[in-house]
Amino acid sequence: MFNLIRKDIILQKSTLTILLLVYLLLGVPSIHGGVTISIIVIMSVYTMDEKSSIHMLLNSLPYTRKEIVSSKYMGACIITCLVAVILFIVNLIFYQEIIAWREILLIISLVMVAMSLIFPFVYRFKSQYILMVALMLGFIYVFVRSTYIPNLNVKTNELVQMVLTLQTAQFYLFIVLSAIALYTCSWLLSIYIYRKKVF
Repeated sequence: MFNLIRKDIILQKSTLTILLLVYLLLGVPSIHGGVTISIIVIMSVYTMDEKSSIHMLLNSLPYTRKEIVSSKYMGACIITCLVAVILFIVNLIFYQEIIAWREILLIISLVMVAMSLIFPFVYRFKSQYILMVALMLGFIYVFVRSTYIPNLNVKTNELVQMVLTLQTAQFYLFIVLSAIALYTCSWLLSIYIYRKKVF
């Protein structure tokens, strides 16, 4: 299973480098950058493996289906932590800023929550449908913002800042444990879905 994770990370080296350069050029906030880069790299890994021929090859190797799915979940955690560490170093070198541990925890937790929802969906269907879902959610977001809550972006940023200013360790522990619980449930569900698949 370690070799499957290693393969995914090596294949995404160039994608990660390009996204980090874009992050530097655009100067987006570290939380937005970290979450976006992590999800793009993880989904890029998944879409490369989506061809049925690759699944047939993977299933002919001495890996169980549980190991194949588990490698994606473990790889997603490693990629997210790797992105957080790289962003920490990049911010320190180029902006002389230290990313607070709260921001790093928030990046990791948000990516875990997002992947908890995305992975079972793409294992059940195909990743191309996730684009349709993302477009629909984007449409709903724009509709709600223009019709009901015109300052939704401001409120979202205020909520993130409020979370970051909280100093209670129990609150962050609650966020992390909730994300881990959701991620574990999603992991088990994806294993169940993938075991039932026919290639």
